[in-house]
Amino acid sequence: MKLFSSPTSPYVRKVLVVLRETGQLNDLETEVVGGTPIDPGSLPRDLNPLGKIPALALDDGTAIYDSRVICRFFDNRAKSGLYGTPETTWQLQTLEATADGILDAAILMVYEARVRPEDKQYADWIEAQWRKINTTLDALETSWIDILSSDEMHIGQIATSCALGYLDLRSADRDWRKTRPKLAAWNAEFAKRDSMVATVPVAN
Repeated sequence: MKLFSSPTSPYVRKVLVVLRETGQLNDLETEVVGGTPIDPGSLPRDLNPLGKIPALALDDGTAIYDSRVICRFFDNRAKSGLYGTPETTWQLQTLEATADGILDAAILMVYEARVRPEDKQYADWIEAQWRKINTTLDALETSWIDILSSDEMHIGQIATSCALGYLDLRSADRDWRKTRPKLAAWNAEFAKRDSMVATVPVAN
């Protein structure tokens, strides 16, 4: 198997954390690729016609994507239980989707600043994305904190911590921790896990 990745992609980081937590990191190769919505560069469009990463090339010649599908694949492969029981899995998958929604908005903010010419950047668009992030962070602080604080590790925790790490990387000046002490305290502990420390992205 081969995982197509990028060192700063939070979606890739989520997959790498799952691989480390389930003992499967050495079961596949990784290949670093890169591109943007305007210039796909070396992104694996033959594997994912959307030209997005992560994409996983399987040994039988087929491919799977995106990060949620790949994480579920490796969880099932290792029988690690990161997606809970039949009774709890939908809640955990909703939490994962919630965290990925933070990433979707945060990456749109990055692209607006990096890809658009300066005279065409739309400040109101950027702030609209941050409002989505803000309301979602508030929900994590109030409605989701008990599930995040579970002693039994699950995919929702991994996805949330990776999303918060991306905010630290790209939007540190927004200070998401300021009004969310419970979420900040939870993440401070979860981020100490070996799998999280080993996958901290470096700004480029």
